[in-house]
Amino acid sequence: MLPQEIIVAKRDGRRLAPEQIRFMVEGLTSGAITEGQVAAFAMTVFFRGMTIDERVALTLAMRDSGEVLRWDLPGPVVDKHSSGGIGDNVSLMLAPALAACGAYVPMISGRGLGHTGGTLDKLDAIPGYVTQPDAATFRRVVAEVGCAVIGQTADLAPADRRLYAIRDVTGTVESIDLITASILSKKLAAGLDALALDIKAGSGAFMATHDAARALARSLVDVANGAGCRTVALVTDMNEPLASAAGNAVEVANAIRFLTGEEIDGRLWDVTLALGGELLALSDLAESPAEGARRVAEAFDSGAAAERFARMVAALGGPKDILENHDRHLRRAPVMGEVTAGKSGHVAAIDGRALGYAVVELGGGRRRAADAIDHSVGFEGLLGLGAVVEPGTPIARLHAADQAAFERAAERLRLAYRIEGRAPDEGALIVERVA
Repeated sequence: MLPQEIIVAKRDGRRLAPEQIRFMVEGLTSGAITEGQVAAFAMTVFFRGMTIDERVALTLAMRDSGEVLRWDLPGPVVDKHSSGGIGDNVSLMLAPALAACGAYVPMISGRGLGHTGGTLDKLDAIPGYVTQPDAATFRRVVAEVGCAVIGQTADLAPADRRLYAIRDVTGTVESIDLITASILSKKLAAGLDALALDIKAGSGAFMATHDAARALARSLVDVANGAGCRTVALVTDMNEPLASAAGNAVEVANAIRFLTGEEIDGRLWDVTLALGGELLALSDLAESPAEGARRVAEAFDSGAAAERFARMVAALGGPKDILENHDRHLRRAPVMGEVTAGKSGHVAAIDGRALGYAVVELGGGRRRAADAIDHSVGFEGLLGLGAVVEPGTPIARLHAADQAAFERAAERLRLAYRIEGRAPDEGALIVERVA
């Protein structure tokens, strides 16, 4: 086979055979296929699309481009994936809760992308926590604790790294076919029995509309199930932050308060329980998602999830007393203060994308891939939709590196919040279940 023949076939709208797709991925991984040819292939897929069978073949070929983990554990191996949003720290609570319920969670997570935060950046806020452990440590922590949240290793789905880098500079990132293969190749390389997907829609999500989120959810579910991994997706609302915090250290602190029962954001509770319930049902640890959600709630209420979180942090190099002394371990920003509303009314809308970029401008995210992150900055106590405010009511508490950064971010925050006379109509948090 020749790469150009395959490119022409897809350019002309023909369906590719699994062996043709595998040939392209093998050449992509080895470097035998040039960047120009990879870019041309990505562009033809972007315009011509792929069938579900082609997406499955692409996902499996990318999964098999590196190591595929095999587990010998006394319980099911499960994971979740979120398409990204603001204040989305669900993984920090969900992984230990699932472990407390008898599942094993080798969670391969990512860093922030664009205006959305990344789970690894949050965990890097914990002193000593190793987000890129060696394979032996990763396996040991999963086996002993039941969960380990880490970053993608060099051996997992290496084809995805090269393909994504080329897509990023050729205008082909938005292809649902390629997004599906990118997400699932990494997840399936972790050797999962079941997967739950949280596909977000709204002002703070990559998918701004429910129709776009539904299309991605449908693709991911069909391809993952076609590849042999039991999968369900929830389309959830991201027209306001999920947690009342946005940043890195502030979201870790928010998660710890959630785990210890000190402070629990309602939307965060609902999404975490829904995803956990789906995973326990998919992996036969519960008879139904509703029963699974009850079991996850019990893991939080009993303190079992908090105990697993503390053990995971310690096993991966972090402080042993993270639950008791997180205020001492998590770095605090030098400048902190409240940002207040300028008029009376209700919070009628929140521009989640603008809020996310306010965190980036503070230094809590990256403008370029090589940028260092200030883990201490961000927002706490963010008001949600419908909140009643008066002049001087705090919209959030802002953590900044200096006064100038504080003022810039405060202005961005005020612009992200729209205050009107009447409260907005309350929409559903979990918009749709895709199975």
